[in-house]
Amino acid sequence: MNPLGFQRLKVVALAVDDLARARRFYGETLGLEPAFEGERQVGFLFANVIVMLKPTDSGWYARPSAQLNPRITFASNDAPQTEKALREREVTISDAVQAYPEEGFYVGSFLDSEGNKLWFCSPLPERLVPEEVVVAIEAVNTEQVPLPAL
Repeated sequence: MNPLGFQRLKVVALAVDDLARARRFYGETLGLEPAFEGERQVGFLFANVIVMLKPTDSGWYARPSAQLNPRITFASNDAPQTEKALREREVTISDAVQAYPEEGFYVGSFLDSEGNKLWFCSPLPERLVPEEVVVAIEAVNTEQVPLPAL
């Protein structure tokens, strides 16, 4: 196992100006399966990595561009512990880990040696997640809702 708790690349987030058009492109044109977090579709699956579509009219910081600009997120065993281990290695934490109960995740970010921001996340403990999110996760885990495996 990775000493910082990293498990895999989880998400590449892309800025989109027209969410409906982007969904048609990734879903219909490329034939990618929808990716869900709970009951909410967050993007599409590409080789077990979520391609997350982030609408610019919703306040996403980046704009669509031919230049490289995706947001990369690593799955972690325990995001608060990962942040602690990164700090011990004198890595710059650009966004301290925060709980996002509505999403069901802890999320934080750090800067690589070149100044690129990389994100990491881990699921929140059940006690911090709103009941409707827990019910949706349990439904997925018991196969009551047909969703693709992440």
